[in-house]
Amino acid sequence: MNKTLDRYSTQVTEEELAAHLASAQVPALVMLTAHVTGDTSVLRDEWRPNLKTLPLSGLDAGTEAAARARCFELLVPFLPTQHEWPAVPNEALRRQLATWLMGSENEDAQAMAAVAFTPNNVDPRRPDWTLDSVAPDSALNAVVIGAGFSGLLAGLRLKQAGVPFKIIEKSQDVGGTWWENTYPDCRTDVRSHIYTYSFVQHDWETHYGRQDKIHGYLHQFAADNGLLEHVVFGTEVTASRWDAETGIWTLDTKTAQGVGGTIASRIVVSAVGQLNRPSIPSLPGLDTFKGPVVHSAQWDHGIDFANKRVVVVGTGASALQFAPAVAKVAEQVTIFQRSAPWLRPTPVLRQEIEAGERWLLLNLNQYRAYYRFSIFLPRLIGNLPAATVDPDFPPTEVSVSAANEALRQELTAYLLDQAGDDEKLAQAIIPDYPPAAKRIICDDGTWVTTLKRDNVRLVSQGVNRIDETGVWVDGEHIEADVILLGTGFKASDFLLPMSVTGIDGKDLHKTWGIDASAYLGVTLPGFPNFFCMYGPNTNTVIHGNLVFFLECQANYMIDAVKTLASGGHRSMALREDVFAEYDKEITTESAKRTWGWSKTHSWYMNAEGRSTIMWPLPAREYFERTSCVRTEDYILS
Repeated sequence: MNKTLDRYSTQVTEEELAAHLASAQVPALVMLTAHVTGDTSVLRDEWRPNLKTLPLSGLDAGTEAAARARCFELLVPFLPTQHEWPAVPNEALRRQLATWLMGSENEDAQAMAAVAFTPNNVDPRRPDWTLDSVAPDSALNAVVIGAGFSGLLAGLRLKQAGVPFKIIEKSQDVGGTWWENTYPDCRTDVRSHIYTYSFVQHDWETHYGRQDKIHGYLHQFAADNGLLEHVVFGTEVTASRWDAETGIWTLDTKTAQGVGGTIASRIVVSAVGQLNRPSIPSLPGLDTFKGPVVHSAQWDHGIDFANKRVVVVGTGASALQFAPAVAKVAEQVTIFQRSAPWLRPTPVLRQEIEAGERWLLLNLNQYRAYYRFSIFLPRLIGNLPAATVDPDFPPTEVSVSAANEALRQELTAYLLDQAGDDEKLAQAIIPDYPPAAKRIICDDGTWVTTLKRDNVRLVSQGVNRIDETGVWVDGEHIEADVILLGTGFKASDFLLPMSVTGIDGKDLHKTWGIDASAYLGVTLPGFPNFFCMYGPNTNTVIHGNLVFFLECQANYMIDAVKTLASGGHRSMALREDVFAEYDKEITTESAKRTWGWSKTHSWYMNAEGRSTIMWPLPAREYFERTSCVRTEDYILS
């Protein structure tokens, strides 16, 4: 339990609330007031927020002041008993709050409102069973591969259910990508208060969490929940083999010192993630360069960039974070851009949360829950129409629908405003593909400001080749002391380099080829008792939330374990026909989305132009499909 957020037995006085009232975000405060007082008259149309500015209201100062004053008036009589305030609004109020927040009676929003509202330290998806209660003589045990966001969550669910387990982690600490990526200004591009487990909130210092703070959160989560003693650090799983006669997986492991070993387990949970293997580009001559070549995920903190000539390859999310930091100290930075990124205006990206608001988040019961609700519910619903192809529009590599065109115009205006009178820069930073065909990156103006620096040059094409002292492009040689690779990860190479062998010696990677697919991103035909976390087609771009999807996957996995235990089954294997129908649906739906239609290069797509990464349907569908295991989808033995 996060002790810092378990403080609401402390009374908040009228004077304290008055002193911090101006820091309250109106959407959260209005919904909190309706919840606590039962007075829904505060859900006024004129106080309804702009969805694009949440958690801020987007209203003028006078309207905000009037809303705060009325909420203060109604809340004051209830302050002495804030520790008694109801933890959860009833269903009728939840639906009313969702309608007010979203601006219409959106059925998906109303259905997901209960999921989006999470009181502090309440874990509604905790298993309601234990292995001892359903199968006291069971020999079930589990191995989780990876100790990042998904592996720790899987471990917690197994521990809560009383299933013996180990977590195998190749690094020396938990955190996964948030342990490995330490480049300058590394941070999430998802707001801190929804980039957490829904049931373990945190006193975040910044609106968008920095790498060290996210890692600290995950380490504390592991420590608080007794998971660290279950982790085997510095060990990598190299192979997993299923034995049908015994119903056991055998895992081959290797330590950092090269020492091998084996582990036997009834259940395997692969939580290796999608962003754990750096993608090193095949640039001719890269191995001949005499200076340091550093990928963003393998940062060398020993490099002093002062007076250095630096080449940056790539303009993805990582490069947009580390390149501005490097440009502040380097002599010259040359950035090679294969395609410009779409940027989403995010003014608070690098800002700290104001002290008054942190006080409210920590001290005013339910304020944090509604603050999070105001961010999370709109994110769950998202804007999938803006990423959906309309054949009658007609779709082009400019935009694919009226909604997509509206988004393009909005994002283009943001970029043009920053470019100002520099037409050459404007031409270079406006993408030539539809929005949502690849990742839209949060930006607070830092990127274009960096490109305008006298010591920064943007080259809108790829590197031709590299030699000992620099890079070549169109016959020009650019001297370099350091080459930095912001080239992302091998996201579509799921589970590599581990080999996985299932029924009748079936090799998973040979079965997949380059088209990785798993039922709900979790299970695979021919591989009994094998579960993926953050598996194929479970990433989100313009709808949904990654950590929420991980919670859905963990819920599905632990329900499958319950199915095995309570039925006395040795194994459960996904039916081929169920998988084939699902795979066809995902392929068909992905083709209707911008990322599946556009021909632009993206890590969302594999070499054959198929998306193995993105979830193409509404988040509500994923939540409902993973709410419980349909035993008819499996062969139980």
